[in-house]
Amino acid sequence: MSLIERFEALLAGGKDNALLRFTLGTEHLKAGAVAKAVEHLRAAVAHEASYSAAWKALGKALAESGDAEGAKEAYRRGIDAAEGHGDKQAAKEMAVFLKRLEKAPPAV
Repeated sequence: MSLIERFEALLAGGKDNALLRFTLGTEHLKAGAVAKAVEHLRAAVAHEASYSAAWKALGKALAESGDAEGAKEAYRRGIDAAEGHGDKQAAKEMAVFLKRLEKAPPAV
């Protein structure tokens, strides 16, 4: 049984929390299943809006899916969450990713 299958089994068994959804999202992102990653990462931040690592991963997943505007919004919300926790490094990283997206030419 793969790691994703194990975590999906926990979810199916009624365990549903921000950490489980974050882990599922990041594992799906690593596996190239971007849509599933977005689904789980959105659920993670719905569980815990202050989860800056989940916002960062969601921004990455949305950017990879081609949703630049969604990614920008995720990074903005992640920066707010990180700053609220005093997590300066996470806020700085997301600010860099946000700036890159803002400078990128619009998709045609």
